[in-house]
Amino acid sequence: MKLHDTLSNLEQKVDVSKKVKIYLCGVTVYDESHIGHARTIIVFDVLRKYLESKDIEIEFVQNFTDVDDKIINRAKVENTSAENISVKYIDNYFKDFDGLNVKRATNYPKATEHIEDIIKFIEELIKKESAYTSKNGVYFSVSRFLEYGKLSKKKIDELQSGSRIEIDEEKKDPLDFAVWKFSDTEPTWNSPWGKGRPGWHIECSAMSIKYLGENFDIHGGGRDLIFPHHENEIAQSESCTGIQFAKIWMHVGMVTINGEKMSKSIGNVKSIKHVLENWGSNVIRLFCLSGHYSKPIDYSEELLEENLTKWRQVETCYYELIHADSENSEEIKSIIEKLSTEFNNALEDDLNTHLALSAFFQLVKETNRLAADERLGKENAHIIKIELKRMLKILGLRIPDITEDEKQKIDELIRNREQFRKEKQFEDADKIRDKLNEMNIELIDHREKTIWMRKEKIKAENQKLGHAN
Repeated sequence: MKLHDTLSNLEQKVDVSKKVKIYLCGVTVYDESHIGHARTIIVFDVLRKYLESKDIEIEFVQNFTDVDDKIINRAKVENTSAENISVKYIDNYFKDFDGLNVKRATNYPKATEHIEDIIKFIEELIKKESAYTSKNGVYFSVSRFLEYGKLSKKKIDELQSGSRIEIDEEKKDPLDFAVWKFSDTEPTWNSPWGKGRPGWHIECSAMSIKYLGENFDIHGGGRDLIFPHHENEIAQSESCTGIQFAKIWMHVGMVTINGEKMSKSIGNVKSIKHVLENWGSNVIRLFCLSGHYSKPIDYSEELLEENLTKWRQVETCYYELIHADSENSEEIKSIIEKLSTEFNNALEDDLNTHLALSAFFQLVKETNRLAADERLGKENAHIIKIELKRMLKILGLRIPDITEDEKQKIDELIRNREQFRKEKQFEDADKIRDKLNEMNIELIDHREKTIWMRKEKIKAENQKLGHAN
């Protein structure tokens, strides 16, 4: 598998001969997670699920930044503690991403639980003269790291001349950044240099190295983290260890809203809770995976509606496979193998989910065509179902389960409806159809039989239908 590495600007091969170690920069827990966070985390979820589908062991670490000025300011506004704020939004995070069918990370380290590790890291930087103590805190000395700017392709001279960083006379250089901030505002911790709290960048260096080692496989996050966050992580990590930090740097493009950047001041931030309630996890995941992960993607209701239409085709396909019972089959193994190979090749080539989805939807289309032509036999259905389920699992899409009792009840209603139709009691037959509609069951009439499918309830779709009526 090859992934585009931001650092080298080349595609780099992932070493899958051993456990693959991945560190993903998580969220700062002072507010609800939004659709931009969702895209990044869903992309990495698919990467992980694909590798695991090939029996490759994955160690996946994703941090929570639970000490930060934003958290402290939010706590002041709400007249509570920073800890209460972070606990609240970590709980909400798990509700959101469990709802999005994201597999939980191997570990979710929190900055506040690793203060000792962070202090030891800073001590090593000071010992190597890569960091120094000032009146306001401990700063990393950018000029001591000669490769500074190699990730973002920014030159130190240009950064210094165009620096709009808040002037701190205690800093040796405007570009130097805090690894420890002196403060009396809680939360604070004691350190060899004075009471305070860690800077933002240092936590990811300390925690990623603690859990994954000094040189691990993949470090990722949104493109907005390239500078300064990831640039600073590289500088302080490689200054501390003396070796390459991460082998591959993988960055996910931003989500815009109707062409504009998400911003609280504009009021266009779409929380995961909001989009989940209105569109469900499958539509959101299809949207987030519809373009190449490295490029920006624009959020709009129209795009979500397009993905909902595609999802309805997937549901039809799934239930056609479940109900297939005839012996009438045509040779399809070669088509399935071709689409399976296309799907794999797309993901192997820089996680091209757009092309992978093309192969997936081609499989759905082919299945629905066979069903419409009454040529989807039991043998075909068995072969297709295996591959469809594999693709669904990797993409993180899921068809809601249905119990045996529900299935029997639905089958009985359909038998009664067919009997009414034979007896030309169409009013009674229509009443049963209405009852099935209330249960979100849709009927698909074939020449010789009627099958059913359970559609996922989508609030936005029902609202639109309500307005149309």
